[in-house]
Amino acid sequence: MAQQNEEKKENHDELDNKKYKDEKIEKESQVTLDENNSNHKIHLITIVGEIEGHENAGNQSKVTKYELLLPQLASIEDSDEIDGVLLLLNTMGGDVEAGLAIAEMVASLSKPTVSLVLGGSHSIGVPIAVSTDYSFIVPTGTMVVHPVRMNGMVIGVPQTFNYFRDVQNRITGFVCTHCGISKERYEELMMETEVLTKDVGSVLEGEEAVKEGIINEMGGISQAVAKLHELINNDSKKSSKKMK
Repeated sequence: MAQQNEEKKENHDELDNKKYKDEKIEKESQVTLDENNSNHKIHLITIVGEIEGHENAGNQSKVTKYELLLPQLASIEDSDEIDGVLLLLNTMGGDVEAGLAIAEMVASLSKPTVSLVLGGSHSIGVPIAVSTDYSFIVPTGTMVVHPVRMNGMVIGVPQTFNYFRDVQNRITGFVCTHCGISKERYEELMMETEVLTKDVGSVLEGEEAVKEGIINEMGGISQAVAKLHELINNDSKKSSKKMK
């Protein structure tokens, strides 16, 4: 009788855990992956749609809200239970300040991180994609590299141009610090005029993004998860050596 009650309790706990995970995926597009042989707890975060900034993008748009993501990243850093972070990206870009804030938070995490570009990681999605310790892109994935732009009224004075240049330098500096492409080559791709019909910039498909040094490797979810397990194991070994 006691054994039956114990089994019922275990089944009930499993159902509650599955329900919690399903709700977390639906509401936050996040979940903790913990059913692996390595006993690692990996927190999965998706960056999808438009990266929303200080203004709401609208009811019809799929968005990533940075004001929800930043506290979550801080909680991950503070947690002893989370071993690593996996970012899945399929974003059109969005607000520059919000995107850079997310990228800086990810880059400053002490836990191992891996990113996987799926459909695309365009515009300010590029810094987020390269902010992790290691990055992957699927063969059909794309990345659009272009100069910074601004919506709304623009005052035609030298100070405006200087502001645009400073913002662009911040983005370029971050990207080139966190991946293998040089500043000169990145700016060359950014100012390309023969690729986009109504814009300035370049569209890089999976293999091209790897060849240019922006992304580390071509691969999918299995390669990304395997790499993260590898980084977590290496990180655990380093921690053990320090304790000795």
